[in-house]
Amino acid sequence: MADTAQAPPVLELRETNKSFGPVHVLHDVDLTVRAGEVTALVGDNGAGKSTLVKCIAGIHGTDSGEVRFGGEPVSVSSPKDAAALGIEVVYQDLALCDNLDIVQNMFLGRERTAKGLLDEASMEQAARDTLASLSVRTVKSVRTPVAALSGGQRQTVAIAKSVLWESKVVLLDEPTAALGVAQTRQVLDLVRRLADSGVGVLLISHNMNDVVEVSDSVAALFLGRMAAQVRTADVKVPQIVELITTGRSGDIGLPSAEAKAVTI
Repeated sequence: MADTAQAPPVLELRETNKSFGPVHVLHDVDLTVRAGEVTALVGDNGAGKSTLVKCIAGIHGTDSGEVRFGGEPVSVSSPKDAAALGIEVVYQDLALCDNLDIVQNMFLGRERTAKGLLDEASMEQAARDTLASLSVRTVKSVRTPVAALSGGQRQTVAIAKSVLWESKVVLLDEPTAALGVAQTRQVLDLVRRLADSGVGVLLISHNMNDVVEVSDSVAALFLGRMAAQVRTADVKVPQIVELITTGRSGDIGLPSAEAKAVTI
């Protein structure tokens, strides 16, 4: 962890602003994601989490600010730019096709070919290897149709799909939403293993228990402003909740005057 802290962040946003017409959604937002760590992005509904993720993913362009990847300034103006850098997103709806099997879903739109034909053997082996690298043992066959998988297994496939492309940063949007206790445990373990493999993980979650358990740092958005990004070990759940709801907790967060002005 000490080596990770000394290296440049794999992803860094500085003074990011985004407006939609007259509505200013993101205000000078700073965010740091480090390789080998889970950064939890938290905030109330309307705080700007989804907009921030879409800016990172290249879906929305930013109005101003700087994006750095591996310490170097980069331009992310489209999802293709983000993918080329090694940024993958697992959205809450997972974007999986029920009528296709695991291999077909993992390679959807990026199929491998050999001599003009689909290279089924190569794709199947790559799917197996990727699941094995994440110690996934709940999926018996990579040829299982996605329609036959449980919610936890579907989330596992979606995460493995992002890893398949040698991603350096994976954005996870509410990965445990609507899952049972056992399935939540399975997904959280996978998220931790993903970070331990060296990937920088940005986890969006409303579940504070999940946040405290799996994250290394917490970034709290408050009405479009970054209230604070702190090490998870240095805060408790009530403090995180205060940052989410008021923008400040004790001596952590937005300056008192600024936090008050934002809420008026």
